[in-house]
Amino acid sequence: MGRLPEGNTKLSAFLGGAAICTAAAFTAQAADIPPQLMAKAPLSNLQGTYNWTGVYVGGHLGAGFGSVGWSDPFSGLTSSQSFTGFLGGAQVGANYQFNAIVFGLEGDFTGMTLNGSNTDSAGFGHNIKSNWSSTITGRIGYAINRALIYGKGGVAFAQDSETFSDPAGNVASNSGIRTGWTAGAGVEYALNRNWSARLEYDYLGFGSQNVTLTNPALGAGAANINLNVQRALVGINYRF
Repeated sequence: MGRLPEGNTKLSAFLGGAAICTAAAFTAQAADIPPQLMAKAPLSNLQGTYNWTGVYVGGHLGAGFGSVGWSDPFSGLTSSQSFTGFLGGAQVGANYQFNAIVFGLEGDFTGMTLNGSNTDSAGFGHNIKSNWSSTITGRIGYAINRALIYGKGGVAFAQDSETFSDPAGNVASNSGIRTGWTAGAGVEYALNRNWSARLEYDYLGFGSQNVTLTNPALGAGAANINLNVQRALVGINYRF
């Protein structure tokens, strides 16, 4: 290797001396702290770790989208459609942190404006609206100081209404509450001791369900309707 220029050699010597002096001063100060105090000092205090344990309430806003599969009892045809809309609601939950692992339980209620329509090749129209959803989930996460990365899963409920119309303009409708499952993931960040903000994605699966539709001209028929909902949320929580 070539030699360093004289100016760089002096700078290196100066920086090296400063580093040695700093290390010596730090060692001297550390020696003045009683050993028993160092042994008892909580690791969380030394590192400034945020603790996620506590009960919280909050709200959320976002967008929803999903897919619906129809098996029409009158036309005998199958069709599929997508539907989208806005949503907003509230959540309540509790966390318990053990080391870096955070366990939680959460319930939410979300109003939705999800709406979609289509017409099959025989001219029979289908419309579905999903008006609200609710979930009860267990959560598990990994805390990195103020950031919490988590996954969740549990039971889901949704209220939806279906409308059927034939080419002659006769209309049949039905509504009910579905029960299914949900799984999701998110990240939450503590703004201070009480407030935190989060981003979350949830999938709500309700599978297939037979829905009885009564057409004034054609009578009653059971439509098989498959429904799945996805939610993208931004939320804020207040922790007590």
